[in-house]
Amino acid sequence: MLKRPAHSIVFRRLCILGLVIIIGLAACSNSSKTLTNGVSEVNKDLTTLSESEFTFGIIYPLAHSYYERITDQAKQEAAAVGGTLIVRAPDEANVEQQIRMLESMIRLKPDGIAISPIDSIALTPYINQAVDAGIPVVCFESDAPSSKRLAFIGGDNKRAGALIGESLSKLLSTGGMVLVESGVSNTQSHQERLNGFIDYIREHTEIQILEVRHHEGSSERALSDLERMIDDHPHFDAFVGLDFISGFSSILAYKAMGLTRYALTFGMMPSIEEAINNGQITLAVSQNESTWGSKIISTLLSAKNGESVNEFMDTGESIIVLEQ
Repeated sequence: MLKRPAHSIVFRRLCILGLVIIIGLAACSNSSKTLTNGVSEVNKDLTTLSESEFTFGIIYPLAHSYYERITDQAKQEAAAVGGTLIVRAPDEANVEQQIRMLESMIRLKPDGIAISPIDSIALTPYINQAVDAGIPVVCFESDAPSSKRLAFIGGDNKRAGALIGESLSKLLSTGGMVLVESGVSNTQSHQERLNGFIDYIREHTEIQILEVRHHEGSSERALSDLERMIDDHPHFDAFVGLDFISGFSSILAYKAMGLTRYALTFGMMPSIEEAINNGQITLAVSQNESTWGSKIISTLLSAKNGESVNEFMDTGESIIVLEQ
């Protein structure tokens, strides 16, 4: 096994730290608006709802820029029909915090709640509690199919994982070696995506999966995982990040280490889009997240008005690559 000199590892980590600081400073001006109007509203102790015609709530699995476009669109859609939005999210993917946020929102008695559950099994009793209290609930991104939720908005995650596998096989036509980073091991969407990817690789390719790690919702751990995997398997041919945190971490590591291997990721946000344009990410598979905000509001509004809704609103997949 090849090992890098200690001074090389220290230098590389300093480079990564510098990139994190630079990117963070550059993002401040873009994120401040959203942190005021969007996800950071999670931490307000709201005890009464506004006097709008209706109020809906959204609970994310964690506070992250990935959800900014969804929040902005949902706010605009709600405002256009006379409603307001409460947005909450744990600072990191913490099941207990998400449960407490859902319980708190139930006490506010909004007209509907949309949630992306971190752990579908753990959240099911609390989703049922909301529904039993007369509050319609829809899941998005990740489902809780055993709960009383009204509908699921998002893509088929197993199909999306297979699509990433198919895309990788076209790049590594004669086989190769791949490193894989996934998200939260108990999140249904992440489980399904990983299973879809692994099944496709094993059944249809000669590609060797060298290692799979889960960052459990921590950006710091995702970066550390990737660094360790690269140290342990320096001759890998591609990296696959099965969620947006893994994808963003690969940008930092690839920049700091000067890597030119294939990098595939999941989800679309400005930093991923920029990395594709700069050639740092080979491609991304999106579930058309830009439509989720609108679908959340329209679905909850239909439920509020007593109208029927589709149980599964499939937003499909798109492959995002650099335009030639």
